[in-house]
Amino acid sequence: MRLLKYALAGSLTLVLFGIVGCGASGQEELQQWMAEQRDATKPRTEPLQEPTKFSPQVYDQERSVEPFSSQKLAQALKRDSNRVTANAALITPELSRRKEPLEASPLDAIVMVGSLIKAGQPVALVRVDNLIYQVRAGNYLGQNYGRIDKVTETSLALREIVQDASGEWIERTATLQLIEGSK
Repeated sequence: MRLLKYALAGSLTLVLFGIVGCGASGQEELQQWMAEQRDATKPRTEPLQEPTKFSPQVYDQERSVEPFSSQKLAQALKRDSNRVTANAALITPELSRRKEPLEASPLDAIVMVGSLIKAGQPVALVRVDNLIYQVRAGNYLGQNYGRIDKVTETSLALREIVQDASGEWIERTATLQLIEGSK
């Protein structure tokens, strides 16, 4: 009897699941919503602007300067020579003095590792190729004619003379900071 009740309850459960499974699964609602969204969404395209009309310019030779004239070349050479003499005043003293040993190393290969006071003057300790050097204001460092202007406990400031993109010699400042705990 008990077995019959369980069999009847199991078959009734299977019939109920079968009826529920055959019903609407919600796919129709989803399909309808997607169709509505597709119809509601319209692409927005902006019209292209009209291209600008090309208007050729008339070449008037009488009013223009001939680009290859000797007069124009002479003016350009004179202007360049004036610029060179102004820049030469900055670099000439650097070319005539004797180079110091630390000028052979690039500035990014020089590391400040300490500082001290020697004879009342601040002195920076810099390391180049695992050798320690003492430098003070007035000494030269780096490959760009860098002259040390100021030494403090944590940094040294220097002035370099470099060429800019147009080839002119200009001054720029650089700083080496103390690197603590460096090997």
